[in-house]
Parts: sequence; structure tokens; C-alpha cells
Amino acid sequence: MESFWDVLWFIFISYLFIAYLMVLFHVIVDIFRDDSTGGFVKALWTLALIFIPFLTLLIYVIAKGRGMAERSMQQAKAARASQEAYIRDVAASSPGARSATPVEQVAQAKSLLDSGAITAAEFESMKAAALGGTRATPVLSS
Repeated sequence: MESFWDVLWFIFISYLFIAYLMVLFHVIVDIFRDDSTGGFVKALWTLALIFIPFLTLLIYVIAKGRGMAERSMQQAKAARASQEAYIRDVAASSPGARSATPVEQVAQAKSLLDSGAITAAEFESMKAAALGGTRATPVLSS
């Protein structure tokens, strides 16, 4: 490389080649993601991409560009929904993530009363709060 323009030209050509490869791989993935296309047609598109790559790529993007975008959006939505379901599942199964039911709250208060940690008045207050739907923080007597 003898001059600045040779370096600039090399960078430009390299950029175009990398962009071409990215579009090519995206099209190959889309060919096999498309459920409406049969196996024979997928094989023809793939062979055409191997033997006449640039022209086939251009024709595929023009002919199926809208479908490519729709399938890509559907996959992104499915991935997002799957990720959100996983996060909800993990969050729900973590300790302390789920609030106790009123029955569990009364049972906990009864066990505290039986152990002598709270008084009968505090037990009644906690029981009323649990059955009333409000969450009370008991004040433990010393």
C-alpha cells in the first residue's frame, strides 16, 4: 500500500465485504427459518447462493425482504417472552419472593404465641391484620 488513498480504498472494500457476509448469513438463517417454504425450495436458494451469490442475495432480499423482517420480529418477540417468563419463574421460586397467605400468617403468629414470643393481644392484632388483608409488623415485647 503506497498511499493514503490505497489504505482508504482497502478499508472501504473490507467494510463492504463484511457487510456482504453479514447479509449473506442473515439470508441463510432466514431461508431455514421460513416455515412456509418447502425443503426443495430451500435447497435451491442455498445452491443459488453458493454458485451465484451476489445476484441471488439481491433477488432474495427484494423478493422476501418483508417476510425476513416479520420473521425476525417474531423471533425477537418470542425470545423476549421466553426471557420474561424465565425471569418471572426464577423470581417466583426465590426464597421470600412470595408473600405468605393469610392462613400461613395466622399459623406463624400462633407458633409465636405458643412459644411465648408474643402476647395474646399481639396475636389477635396479627390475626386481624392477616385476615383483613393488611400486613402488620408485630412489635415484639422484650
